[in-house]
Amino acid sequence: MTTPLSHLEQIKVNSRYLRGTIEEGLDDPITGAISDDDNKLLKFHGSYQQDDRDVRDERRKRKLEPAYSFMIRARLPGGVVTPEQWLQLDRIATTWATRGLRITTRQTFQWHGVVKRNLKATMQAINSAMTTTLAACGDVNRQVVGAVNPHLSSQHRLVHEWAQKLSDHFLPRTGAYHEIWLDGEKITADQDEEPLYGTTYLPRKFKMGVTIPPLNDVDVFAQDLGLIAIVENGELQGFNVAIGGGMGATHGDASTYPRLGSVIGFVTPDRLIATAEGVVTLQRDHGNRIERQHARLKYTLDHLGLDWFRSELEARIGFHLEPARPYHFDNNGDHYGWIQGEDGKWHLGLYIESGRLWDENGLQLLTGMREIARVHTGTFHLTCNQNLVIVNVNEKDKARIDQLVNKHGLDGYRNQSGIRRHSIACVALPTCGLAMAESERYAPVLLPKLEALLEQHGLRDAPILLRLSGCPNGCSRPYLGEIALVGRAPGRYDLRLGADFTGQRLNTLYRENITEPEILSALDALFAAYATEGLPGEHFGDFLIRSQVIPLPDQRLIPIVLEAAQA
Repeated sequence: MTTPLSHLEQIKVNSRYLRGTIEEGLDDPITGAISDDDNKLLKFHGSYQQDDRDVRDERRKRKLEPAYSFMIRARLPGGVVTPEQWLQLDRIATTWATRGLRITTRQTFQWHGVVKRNLKATMQAINSAMTTTLAACGDVNRQVVGAVNPHLSSQHRLVHEWAQKLSDHFLPRTGAYHEIWLDGEKITADQDEEPLYGTTYLPRKFKMGVTIPPLNDVDVFAQDLGLIAIVENGELQGFNVAIGGGMGATHGDASTYPRLGSVIGFVTPDRLIATAEGVVTLQRDHGNRIERQHARLKYTLDHLGLDWFRSELEARIGFHLEPARPYHFDNNGDHYGWIQGEDGKWHLGLYIESGRLWDENGLQLLTGMREIARVHTGTFHLTCNQNLVIVNVNEKDKARIDQLVNKHGLDGYRNQSGIRRHSIACVALPTCGLAMAESERYAPVLLPKLEALLEQHGLRDAPILLRLSGCPNGCSRPYLGEIALVGRAPGRYDLRLGADFTGQRLNTLYRENITEPEILSALDALFAAYATEGLPGEHFGDFLIRSQVIPLPDQRLIPIVLEAAQA
């Protein structure tokens, strides 16, 4: 008996390889929206339909439709942007979008507030900048993230090359994108094909990340497929392979949960693409297509078993994975300030609060980066922590870059507190349809209050991972925060504590559905204990575990190496 497909799976089957009726919806002048079915397909093209929730009730009272607009996300493998691209992408933000450029936690840009009549022109402008939005969202392999590590520039270049190769290999092949957005030649669905994805693509989104120890700056264990580069004597030997990471969950549904990736072995570079394809196609063939909330790879692994999956993977790719190689992580944050690479070039890491580059509150972040892009001869690298690095600056150009950074308020990295330098916040309200509480707009309110508490206890410079999320879906990777707030309702959050500082341990629910005064009171007491009882060099999350404030999480959710891989 054939298993019935869910409604969304049927939409994909009937979409004619992601065409649907998107073109017709764009041409409809009566509404600022497109149909629900086409909105689901639009995600594969890198865009989400949203509306301004700040004015939703007011417009409903006036019998107006919601203030619809679209978020668009670029696909920038490894987060690398040239100065020429930067200026073009900036121009898009100032011409068609609202609230500037935003660096996401997947190391790319997204734009908010693009109205329907401007959607096609915006997509074409992004394409003219020599990039794309195809597969930045949707049930496919999305943006491939890679290490941003100016300490090890030669290794960084290699890792970026592999991020680019993976991105190219797993791009959808449908001609729908070029037809709809770039006025490409129209072909029939019978002429089209998806040799890797098929007509139903993947059961859910799929995320890949590549990192180089000892810096876990991509949160490699939060990826469906995490690749840990093993470098010995300055040479890339290959990659440890971790599978099944994922941050999403649903309040009140214990069958959904965050999970860290499990290390299943090691592959040499020449076998990487085949291994990645094996993992992706196994998820394609065995992922849950009936219950979407259980469709990520992590649930496939936990349902079928990690040993089964590894055995099936090796049968599919035709070779055995080697035992995992030793590695060590000591940090998952970004480096701020100037640092010199091995080739003598300089790199400047900048802190960008919540990744939002725009001009407001006396700061000119968007203008400042525009002026830097006009004179910079290297590249820019976006980070998974919503920051950016000005890469490959010549010694003679450092003073000029510094002058522009200082002039436009981009020098916040010089005096930020430890917790602010390690904070991440998702967009949440007013545009995200999933948001239950504030996040990005709450960060500037909450952070000074946390800093005041830390200052009282002599902890202002203590590096503490803070993650804010407007809902439990995990875009800001809240379950990897030493402190995390996960939105429940306006002004109410779950307080989660106890992750480690390297992205290798999940946090635990500490207080459920509480308000800001309760959050601050709980943290004040814990900061006081940490200040007096913490060991030298001990991170806040580790202190909470050692002092038994937080129990160790379920061991099955900690990265593990299969015994078979160690044999």
